Amino acid sequence: MAIATIAAASMLIPLAACGGSGKATTDANGKPIVTIQVRRNVTDNPMKKTQFSKDLEAACDCTINWQEISDNAWGQQKAAKMAAGDFPDIGLALYDSTDVTKYSSQFEDMSKDLSKLPNVQKFFKAQPDAKKFAEDNGHLYLLPSDRGKGYRVSATHMFINKTWLDKLGLPVPTTWGELKTTLEAFKTKDPNGNGKADEVPMNIRGLGFGLWSPLTLMNSTGLTTSFMGASASSQGYYVKNGKVASYLTSPELKDTINYLHSLMADGLIPKDALTRDASKYNSQTISDGKTAISGVTFGWSNYSEFGDKLADQYITLPPLKQKASDPDSKVKWDYSQPAAEYAYVLSLNPKTANKDAALKLINAMYSEKLSVSGFYGSIPDIVTDNGNHKYTIDKAKAYAEYPDTRAVALQDRFAGWIPDDVTIVNDTNAEQVTASDQAVRETIKKNVDPVKDVIPIWVHPSSEDMDTLSNNNTAIFNYTDNQLAKWVQKGGIDSEWSDYLKKVKEPTLGLETNIKIWQKYYDKQA
Repeated sequence: MAIATIAAASMLIPLAACGGSGKATTDANGKPIVTIQVRRNVTDNPMKKTQFSKDLEAACDCTINWQEISDNAWGQQKAAKMAAGDFPDIGLALYDSTDVTKYSSQFEDMSKDLSKLPNVQKFFKAQPDAKKFAEDNGHLYLLPSDRGKGYRVSATHMFINKTWLDKLGLPVPTTWGELKTTLEAFKTKDPNGNGKADEVPMNIRGLGFGLWSPLTLMNSTGLTTSFMGASASSQGYYVKNGKVASYLTSPELKDTINYLHSLMADGLIPKDALTRDASKYNSQTISDGKTAISGVTFGWSNYSEFGDKLADQYITLPPLKQKASDPDSKVKWDYSQPAAEYAYVLSLNPKTANKDAALKLINAMYSEKLSVSGFYGSIPDIVTDNGNHKYTIDKAKAYAEYPDTRAVALQDRFAGWIPDDVTIVNDTNAEQVTASDQAVRETIKKNVDPVKDVIPIWVHPSSEDMDTLSNNNTAIFNYTDNQLAKWVQKGGIDSEWSDYLKKVKEPTLGLETNIKIWQKYYDKQA
């Protein structure tokens, strides 16, 4: 019977794939078929073979047709699929709010379905910020995931090689000036002890308002960044004293660019740091796993940056002061906790043939055990349920090929909610990033107001305004990206700043228009 069921289901896959045929699709046993398409970074362990999938099918009394697609393939196919109206019944990690604004008729407003999603209702009651994150003027077109308190962290940390500091008898730097002095010692005093001048005092991935950017140093100047996801901050906008402004025209950015140039000019940052391939950066951070080469970097955790063999040499730098005379209260740090913990994940096609089954399936995903299974790996194959909201990951099975569980689970592509009272043993990713986060938490707690100092990530401009923001940002960054990179590499910002401000503020670029748009939406939520 099992073989017959599988064969019958496979024959029906083409009908179920589009999710909008308008007539029921069932397997050989009469059970409804629901198609889930998921974007994964590891697709060689199919979800359909997992106990997690079987448990979901039992919960919804349906058959799941899994369609797994790699990140690269989805990047190539996404636009064409959406334009053709090819949307699955349930999408996981496929779409964002921009897609919703363009193709609103293809996304179910799940605010109308909450009575059939009691687990999602519990989630929103326990985590009201998650509801704010997901809501679009009261609508719920994309449900968020919550991977738990272990990921309630700043997404960017600044690391320094403590082994090198100790060898050279240097203290942990606390200001920009002290950091430069330290980097000069890293360059000239052979801290890795191999007799070669191969040290990279400060290593950076590039320049921009995104994850792991050296522009996070703007937090030393009194501005707060939130460099993750589709935040206003990642588009170059910040708020201070209730007023939205652009980093691009701020004296704080000018100071930061000047500082980075001084480091590059003195050979403390690689000359090719803004143009090289990412593989070269990795070869200088993870190195050969024996001899550390990089002194200071920006990243997620010391383990993700430097690998298991070198990670213990590094600590997170507490947020630096720009000048020693600055008050402690001036110093901020990157506030990206909501974007690090939550993600837009789940979409539902309003035209799906088996909507009731799809809603049952979604509700099951947001139960505690299936959330744990979806994120970490199936219970009991990969994860043991110890009772009392405690779960233990089998390290040998979960981390056989990767330092996380993405080969055996959905990981950050899952839809679900891991409540705060859940304890996960052996979640190395959460343990490592939480340890890396400790050095910045006091500064964030004391000096960062997540509403007054940050444009929250759940502030959603309308479709029309999003188009305006996007078009203007393209024009703005076409000019500013090259200009900022040139100043870091060659200097000249002081003499050229006035002309730059005139250019970037030209009405044709739309910077002031964008500031007014973000101000309008910030004021609505304040």
